[in-house]
Amino acid sequence: EVQFVESGGGLVQAGGSLRLSCKASGFTFDDYNIGWFRQAPGKGREDISCISTNFGRTYYADNVKGRFTASSDNAKNTVYLDLHNLKPEDTAVYYCAAGAYADPYSGRCGYDYWGQGTQVTVSS
Repeated sequence: EVQFVESGGGLVQAGGSLRLSCKASGFTFDDYNIGWFRQAPGKGREDISCISTNFGRTYYADNVKGRFTASSDNAKNTVYLDLHNLKPEDTAVYYCAAGAYADPYSGRCGYDYWGQGTQVTVSS
């Protein structure tokens, strides 16, 4: 059974930082592209980062580049997302996800599995 255990969300003031963690199980971690997407109330899913095993690169959405950093510890089947200089518009539920597909041009990933999400709330 594929499972993701996400943690690290919370309430933070604008300009603050958080570290999200996601431990995955139930699939071969090294064989998948691992990333994060978020969903704000009333909005669609927004892909924000993906570490591609296919191409050895990391995708970031334009609005988080320079502020968010994704990393992984394959020995622990864990992926991290460091969020810095947070803004109120970053408020959303953040999901970690895994997928077999990564776009060779953009680096964006298609996801087959995802977790339950962790809430990030940024106050102004």
